[in-house]
Amino acid sequence: MTSYDTLIVGAGHGGTQLAVNLHKLKYDGTIGVIGAEPHLPYHRPPLSKDYLSGEKDFERILLRPESFWEAEGLTLMRGRRVTSVDPTAKAVMMDDGETIGYGSLAWATGGMPRMLTCAGYDLPGVHTVRTLSDINAMMDEMAGTKRVAVIGGGYIGLEAAAVLHKLGRDVVLLEAQRHVLSRVAGEPLASFFEKEHRAHGVDLRTGVLVDCIEERDGRAAGVRLADGSIIEADMVIVGIGIVPEVGPLVAAGAEGGNGIVVDEFCRTSLSDVYAIGDCAAHRNVYGEDALIRLESVQNASDMAMTVARGLTGKPQPYEAVPWFWSDQYDLKLQTAGLATGHDTHVLRGDPATRSFSLIYLKGGVVCALDCVNAPKDFVFGRKLVEMRVSAEPERLADTSIELKDLM
Repeated sequence: MTSYDTLIVGAGHGGTQLAVNLHKLKYDGTIGVIGAEPHLPYHRPPLSKDYLSGEKDFERILLRPESFWEAEGLTLMRGRRVTSVDPTAKAVMMDDGETIGYGSLAWATGGMPRMLTCAGYDLPGVHTVRTLSDINAMMDEMAGTKRVAVIGGGYIGLEAAAVLHKLGRDVVLLEAQRHVLSRVAGEPLASFFEKEHRAHGVDLRTGVLVDCIEERDGRAAGVRLADGSIIEADMVIVGIGIVPEVGPLVAAGAEGGNGIVVDEFCRTSLSDVYAIGDCAAHRNVYGEDALIRLESVQNASDMAMTVARGLTGKPQPYEAVPWFWSDQYDLKLQTAGLATGHDTHVLRGDPATRSFSLIYLKGGVVCALDCVNAPKDFVFGRKLVEMRVSAEPERLADTSIELKDLM
């Protein structure tokens, strides 16, 4: 039986970064990385933006060149999946029947796109936005596509709508909630992005429910809404979140469900088993005392470093300020902190200028910021969150006062 001192399941950003960090920290054990996709590991964020738009080819979004994976003691296994885990024998079983042993196991599988459950959800012409294969399938159909229906007004849906509009397609974006970004943003920010998309020509509709996907000649031809109206479309894109891929670990006895529960060192309830990235549920020191999953490159990278330090005898708890970003048209949204549970928000700047920030407070303490084309606010706002600074709303709103002066 092949065995590795550290076996990493998942070759996305978290899994790749863990391998990179172990290499940098002079880890002296063998490392195996199992990836479900046949490709070399790559950055996911550019898929729905630079790659879909044709601005970057695949080589330019690789996380590491092929030469990195040829390093001594490092083995990348592509196009393979783990079907079960035996924590007593410290081994995983593969989809081809092979058993691979481990000293330490790191679970970095991320998640699979959440699918619609209505009729027609699996028709040809219905796409999700998660993997290189997903985007390649969309690009293969793009030449014959004039009108696209995007279901879901989160970051993925909005980014896809922006790129598809740039590619000259008519876009209808459908969101079930009253506002886009309803789970992650305040109303002023949501309203701003709704106006921007509509100004660019996107037919954005909120508060609408999907009944089914319409079929014609064996493929998707549109979306039927709950009120009976039909949105005709040559392509349907579904961006309604992800489901963490944690089945084998949960079946092996790891605490979890909507993600694998980890402590401040990313350790699961199973001995010598870690979880990082989108699939890891943790209590973030900058949030409320509740388990959360953070679906971001930053979280995956920081958790990867936490595990790497632990495996090399330099343990350090994960205490990073969460941050995210989204690119839509010529707008860069940068978010720092967690706004969950905030009791006040302050608008800093004028949205009409397309450069402003929305600052969230909890008990008078800055807990998060959404910054649109406002990089200085983002840089110093992260510090305010990290330092848990108390600030008066009037001073935060006053753009003549630099945020760094409030630290």
